[in-house]
Amino acid sequence: MRDVPEAARYMPEGVRCGPARPPARLACQSLRAEPTAHDPLSGGLHRDEALAVLEGHDDGARLLLVGHEPDFSQLVHDLTGARIELEKGGVAAVCVGSGEGQLSVLMRPRELEIMAD
Repeated sequence: MRDVPEAARYMPEGVRCGPARPPARLACQSLRAEPTAHDPLSGGLHRDEALAVLEGHDDGARLLLVGHEPDFSQLVHDLTGARIELEKGGVAAVCVGSGEGQLSVLMRPRELEIMAD
């Protein structure tokens, strides 16, 4: 794993999840972060709801949203136009500005495991 100061540049500043928090708690273990419940992440998350989560954060803020499929693949499409298959435990990073997004990272769980070693 990268040294802590460098890795800290990529750590999320906040974690949002649905009311059922077990998946988010797993995601947060290595981040030393506590997830905050956000009801729309429990299912049926839409573009406008995701953008509402980002309101009040500075440009360049890093938030981790923990949710479920097929909502997240659809959300990535709605924000970026990209069609993806997000595997369980996978990560999609989207840079959002002015309501539009750009897919910057798409990783499968096995790729994340390799990075952690």
